[in-house]
Amino acid sequence: MSKQERVGSGISYGKGETEEKSKSTSSSVEGGKQHCQTDMTRLEKYMFVLAATALLVAVCVAPLAAEPSAPGTTHHKHRVLKMDEAVLRVNNELDSEVVVSWVSERCYQCLYQQLGVLPAAPSPGKPSSVDFVVSTQHEITLQLNRTPVNLQHCTVPFHFGEHGNYSLWVKNFNDSSVGKCSVVTDADPINSYIPILVAFLFFAGLILMSCIGRIILRLDVVRNILFRITGSMETERLINSELGSPGRTVPPVTDTILPPPPNPSKRLRSLDTFRGISLVIMVFVNYGGGRYWFFRHQSWNGLTVADLVFPWFVFIMGTSIAMSTNSLLCAGSTRCSLLRKSVWRSLQLFIIGVFIINPNYCQGPLSWDNLRIPGVLQRLAWSYLVVACLDLLVAKGHLDILTTSAWWSPFRDILLYWPAWLCVILLEILWLFLTFQLPVPDCPAGYLGPGGIGDMGLYMNCTGGAAGFIDRWLLGENHIYQTPSSRVIYATRMPFDPEGVLGSINSVLMAFLGLQAGKIILHYRDVHTSIMSRLLLWGLFLGAISAVLTKCSTDQGFIPINKNLWSLSYVTTLACFAFVLLVLLYFIVDVQRWWSGAPFYYPGMNSILVYVGHEVLEEYFPFRWRMADSQSHAEHLTQNLVATSCWVFIAYVLYRKRIFWKI
Repeated sequence: MSKQERVGSGISYGKGETEEKSKSTSSSVEGGKQHCQTDMTRLEKYMFVLAATALLVAVCVAPLAAEPSAPGTTHHKHRVLKMDEAVLRVNNELDSEVVVSWVSERCYQCLYQQLGVLPAAPSPGKPSSVDFVVSTQHEITLQLNRTPVNLQHCTVPFHFGEHGNYSLWVKNFNDSSVGKCSVVTDADPINSYIPILVAFLFFAGLILMSCIGRIILRLDVVRNILFRITGSMETERLINSELGSPGRTVPPVTDTILPPPPNPSKRLRSLDTFRGISLVIMVFVNYGGGRYWFFRHQSWNGLTVADLVFPWFVFIMGTSIAMSTNSLLCAGSTRCSLLRKSVWRSLQLFIIGVFIINPNYCQGPLSWDNLRIPGVLQRLAWSYLVVACLDLLVAKGHLDILTTSAWWSPFRDILLYWPAWLCVILLEILWLFLTFQLPVPDCPAGYLGPGGIGDMGLYMNCTGGAAGFIDRWLLGENHIYQTPSSRVIYATRMPFDPEGVLGSINSVLMAFLGLQAGKIILHYRDVHTSIMSRLLLWGLFLGAISAVLTKCSTDQGFIPINKNLWSLSYVTTLACFAFVLLVLLYFIVDVQRWWSGAPFYYPGMNSILVYVGHEVLEEYFPFRWRMADSQSHAEHLTQNLVATSCWVFIAYVLYRKRIFWKI
């Protein structure tokens, strides 16, 4: 998401005996006391205690998960390292200077970047030595060239470990014509992935405790004890709460003023659970994801965890459009009134995105001179407006009166809406034409690369090709994203917006594919096998398209998977994943009712509030606090998990209070 792209993960490479000084700054925060309401039910108290215990244990786990000091007998001169960094001492035994260069294995067709220069050995047997700071996120290839003839001496591919100490020896064989380079580990690196394992075991333990507790609460002995202690009504409320099975109905009682639970057939819990999963992961990666590279956006081509969630959110938005439009038309609403609501809702989303959660607030008060116009909510607003209008154009109010005996009835979820499909296909043709045929100054036609040092540095200022050119021409360089993720590996210098104009066309396609999933659910309501089989077929079909477009490779396909461009293959791949995930959730939550969807169901019911809230209150306690060691994955992971858990708990409390923010 855009927040994660703001964070960035640039690694600086130092030279010689000069030590890097790093200052970690974090906002000062104030915590407020929460006052328990006197009318809180026993279930809410139980949830509050469970959540508070979870947060307390998570905070206490951080020291246990903290990375230990790297062992080793040989240490280099003390150097303060940041996350994902290691020290490399290069020892030169040659009688000439050596230029050390590097390139990341994730950088496709990239130029080598100079790391530093080693002086010649002062005398035989006394090598010259220089220390460098190197990145540990990905494998890098070191290239050593002898000067002044710039003759390549050797290349060394190596994946350095975080906070490790290494030595690279540069030698000649006996005949002095062939170079030899070898890497020696002087001090072992730390295992920076232990905090993830600890966090996984912690949350797995919570899930196990919840399952065991639910089983215990359903035992007759426990039920009888609870009946005697709390009374029949409160016991039924506890046992049949949202923590239990959604298929279990609460028997009517006469001494309660609470409204009866909604009919589960009117709202599929799997859709809200899907939305909640996307939102929770989105909040986690936006808060930093423990500063692990796979919880950040990919620098250019390819996928990470952070690249999955936004398209999924757009997809399930399209599904919700199909369900809500059908419901409102059946209730008697006119298409004109629904169109007015759709326009107003889109306008609200756009305004909130531009003026409330704009990243430019990090630089002070908003100014039109550098106001970023595109954004996440702006992209959602555009996609929602287009797909809602297309659905209003073709939606059928009463699907139960449609014939099922015609030859085309097996394809009625597509053929009945052919005008909308035609519009989407025309939009996609427009995207293909602009992407591959639009002339871009000083760039080749159809360029999809990152520019910078990619493609051997031939197209330094061509970041994003036509997509970047359209944004800079239409919006202006000062009104788009200034620090794209391509700067991390490809060292790009041009501003580029991952939520730009051209990519918005493909976000419409993503939402429309979600709309198609909704049409399948509507046309084959209660016929579970038909719904699941059709969703799976769509997933397989889109997966096959992705395989063709990408040639099953990261960089060498016709259209690579690229989140920054929202490329066609990116949409088809993520839509494939979305269809499969929706099938799994539909089967588990709505068909078999093995799982209620908790806790993801609650933020899924209040998605706008959780998203806007997590952006606005990011710098406030308990979502952020001053860390003892800001260069520790363990502390960042703890803080980000606690912050995300807080929003899940807030969503649960609001759900229990029947408070929902709808736009």
